[in-house]
Amino acid sequence: MLEIKDLNSYYGDAHILRGVNMVVPKGKVVALLGRNGMGKTTLIRSIMGLAPPRIAKGSITYNGEELVNLSPHQIARKRIGFVPQGRRLFQSLTVAEHLTVFASLSASSPWSVQRIYEIFPRLSERKTNLGTQLSGGERQMLAVARALMTDPELILMDEPTEGLAPVMVQHLEEIIADLAATGLGILLVEQNLYSALSVANEVYLMETGLIVHHCEAHELMNDKKTMQRFLGVR
Repeated sequence: MLEIKDLNSYYGDAHILRGVNMVVPKGKVVALLGRNGMGKTTLIRSIMGLAPPRIAKGSITYNGEELVNLSPHQIARKRIGFVPQGRRLFQSLTVAEHLTVFASLSASSPWSVQRIYEIFPRLSERKTNLGTQLSGGERQMLAVARALMTDPELILMDEPTEGLAPVMVQHLEEIIADLAATGLGILLVEQNLYSALSVANEVYLMETGLIVHHCEAHELMNDKKTMQRFLGVR
């Protein structure tokens, strides 16, 4: 579904991503883990065509189509959804407006505002509230729901559990697992190691812009030496 080959990205003269190779299959949750500042968000921004960074070398293909040098809106129209770090909601829009503004125009889209409210009942209760009037958990629900309304086949999630209470983290894990079961591919960037491993099928570890380890999620769970070396987990 998504294939990244020898990707090299820069912020100015700073070489951030150094020959990244990765595959995100359909219907799988792939977790990208690493300490802060290792290039994980840079990879997400590179995939979505957001500047900075600048891609100097490499390929990002989605269903066989090259994404490098496309604009963000062209990439989004390839049915790639994006849940950014920090939610990034629109202050002037209500919950309902966030959902309707981003709704796909495709008649075959399975995502409707009503279906979103069934998955996230709290959003239905708060549909007339502005994004700034929501709790952290509600904001994250809305960020995920907004991405789903675009009718994606692939969703990129950057730190979705950041700042959430444990009960909300568990709810989000259940939603991610359910989405993957419907056939969506999910690339999950996450600092919460055990949350990521609870839903991921595969794991890539990143250090200083390099992919240094790739394995099945259950293998990493039992590999304490690797977790300590690259993630600082004891």
